[in-house]
Amino acid sequence: MGVNRRTLIQASLGAAAAMGTSKVGGIPAAVAQEAAPAGRAYKRIAVEEAFLTTELLMAQRAYLAQNPQDEPGFTRFWGTMMDSIGIWGMLQEFMGIGGMGLSRALDLGSGRIAAMDEAGIDVQVLSVTSPGVQIYDAKQGSDLAQSTNEKLAKAVRANPERLAGLATIAPQDPTGAAQELRRAVTQLGMKGALINSHTKGEFLDEPKFWEIFDAAQELDVPVYIHPRVPSADMVKPFQKYFGLEAATFGFPIDASLHALRLILSGVFDDYPRLKIVLGHMGEGLPFWLPRIDKKIELFQGIKAPERKLLKKPSQYFHDNFFITTSGMNYEAPLKLAHEVMGPDKILFAVDYPFEENEEPIQVMDAIAFSDEDKKKIYQTNAERVFKL
Repeated sequence: MGVNRRTLIQASLGAAAAMGTSKVGGIPAAVAQEAAPAGRAYKRIAVEEAFLTTELLMAQRAYLAQNPQDEPGFTRFWGTMMDSIGIWGMLQEFMGIGGMGLSRALDLGSGRIAAMDEAGIDVQVLSVTSPGVQIYDAKQGSDLAQSTNEKLAKAVRANPERLAGLATIAPQDPTGAAQELRRAVTQLGMKGALINSHTKGEFLDEPKFWEIFDAAQELDVPVYIHPRVPSADMVKPFQKYFGLEAATFGFPIDASLHALRLILSGVFDDYPRLKIVLGHMGEGLPFWLPRIDKKIELFQGIKAPERKLLKKPSQYFHDNFFITTSGMNYEAPLKLAHEVMGPDKILFAVDYPFEENEEPIQVMDAIAFSDEDKKKIYQTNAERVFKL
C-alpha cells in the first residue's frame, strides 16, 4: 500500500504495540548503565511509559476476533494496521528486526533499561497501554488486572531505582477496582492507577465509579486518565480517514471529553484532594480553559445543571489536574502549558515506546525555562505527585 511502516507502528497505541519479543531492536542489552551526565542538576523521570504483557496481548487478540462489534474503533484500526504491514512485516516486528521494534512494549527488563541509559532517562513510570483490561467482562478484566500488576511489581523489584509502576484496574467492577487499587498500592508498591479512558463507552463521571476515587483520595495517589479510540457512540465520524480515530485526533478528543465530564459532574467537590493526570500536554484543555468557563456559565444560565459547582471549570483543572508532555515535543504548546498551568503542574513524559526518547529531551533541554522550572518538570513534580 506504500504506507510507511514506522508511522503505522507509532500510531498503534494498543495490542499492535506488543507484537514482539523481549529484546530491543538495535540496542544491545549490554549497554553500560551510566550515571547522569556530569553537570546535570536533575534526574529525568518519564511518567507515561507503556508496557504490555504477553497474557494481555493474547487475551486482547482473542477478544477482538470474537467480539469485533463491541470495539468497532479499535477493531477497524488494528485490522487496517495488520493488512497494511502484512504478515512478513509483523513477523519482522515480532522478532525485533528493523523499524522501532514492537517488542519494546513487552520488555520490562534489560532492553528497556538499555534504551533509557542510551537516552539519559533515569526513571520510567510504567503503565499498561490502551485499551488495557477495560474491554472484557468484569471477572476477566479483574483477573487480568491482578496478574498484570503482579508482573509489573516483579519488574519494578528487579530495577527499583529505574522503574516505578501505575496499577491496572478494571472499572467494570468498581468495588473490585477500588480493592485492587488498595492492594496494588499498599502491597505491591504501585504509585497510583492508570485508566484507559472509557470502559465500554462509560466514563468515570458516573457515580457508580466514584468508589475508585474514594480509594485514590484515601491512599493519596493520582489517577492517570489515558486516551484510547473513541467509543462506539463516538467513533464513526473519525473513521473516514485512517488514523484520525487514533493518536491523530480521536485520542485527545476522547480524553479531554472525559476530563470535562469529570469536572462538570462535581466529583472534585466530593473529593477535593483527588489528583488526575492527563498526558499529551493536557489533551488540549489548557488552550480552551477561558472559553470553557465562559460557555459553561452561559449554558448553565439557560438550563440549570443537576448539580451546581462550587468553582469555575478552569479552577478545578488548576487545582486537581496535572499534565504531562507525552508525545507533544513542540516548543509552542509547552510554552503555553507553562504559562497557563505553571511549572508545578507539568511533568515530563516520553510516551515510550510509541515515541523515541531523544526528541522530547532535546526539546525540553533547549527551551528557555529556568533551571529551577526544568528540574520541577523533569524530576521534582513527579517525585511529589507519585511519591517516588
